Amino acid sequence: MVESILKDHSGESRLFAKRAIMAGVLVLAAMSLVTARLVQLQVGSHKHLSTLSRDNQVELKPLPPARGLIYDANEVLLANNYPSYSLEIIPEKVQDLEATIAELERFIAIGDKDLNRFAYLRKQRRRFVGIPIRTKLNPVEIARFAVNGHRFSGVAVQVRPLRTYPLGKYTAHVLGYVGRINARELGYLDTSNYAGTNHVGKSGVEKAHEGLLHGTVGYQQGEVNAKGRILRTLKQHQPKAGKDLKLYLNSRLQRDAHAALGDNRGAIAAIDPRTGGILTLVSRPSFDPNLFVDGISFADYRVLRDSPDKPLFNRAIRGQYPPGSTVKLLDPV
Repeated sequence: MVESILKDHSGESRLFAKRAIMAGVLVLAAMSLVTARLVQLQVGSHKHLSTLSRDNQVELKPLPPARGLIYDANEVLLANNYPSYSLEIIPEKVQDLEATIAELERFIAIGDKDLNRFAYLRKQRRRFVGIPIRTKLNPVEIARFAVNGHRFSGVAVQVRPLRTYPLGKYTAHVLGYVGRINARELGYLDTSNYAGTNHVGKSGVEKAHEGLLHGTVGYQQGEVNAKGRILRTLKQHQPKAGKDLKLYLNSRLQRDAHAALGDNRGAIAAIDPRTGGILTLVSRPSFDPNLFVDGISFADYRVLRDSPDKPLFNRAIRGQYPPGSTVKLLDPV
């Protein structure tokens, strides 16, 4: 009897009904908001969001052109290109750069020289551009990374054409050399045409005819996954290779002139008076231009810079010397 007085079953039923109705209203309101938002995303913002989605899935990758070759007057190859495999990192796509490099060292040898060059190039390069942490990978190293590459976001093996000079020191001062693009050169180069290109002519023929030798960059539009790896190619515009150059230079005369100077410091230049073409141009002592292509080490550059013979100084075009007495006046008889 007492329990029936203390417990109001009808009141509890009304209270439960009110709470159920309020909960139902809240659920319906929440579902209405979700439905409205879904309609807005699927209908109102469909075009905008689908464009953003495609932009996230599609990557535009520059295709660097092959640099033009350089020949002497007798079709002897003086400057050539060869494919080199390099391990490159895009720092902006790596969460922990130091940890990533440490993990890479488990599969590929990375020395202090490589780390110093990476740090230097990182200060010089544009954002979202791959920076080589190791160059000239061998087939074993390429295979190791191919197996473990899925573990590294923002890291990839790239094939880059590198310049080589078969005659080395014999043509160093006349051909010059190419080197990695620095911050100063980025200020005046056409960045769109040099996208994906790491090198530019620094001196000699390489610099004087940079516009002809470089070529025109191409582009590849590809579908990428979450790690930035290309799954398939959607569109591709092939690069246009640079033009080959044929010089008046005679490589045989070039060697002979270099040998004629012996161990003496000096310069020899020979010009064809009929055409104005340079047949030979030698400055001795010389240097190996291949050292500069992939980035010369501080130790090697210090040796060249501090040498008392000044091998980097081009005596043929920069030296100032008194003219020889090519014509002598005859004494009157």
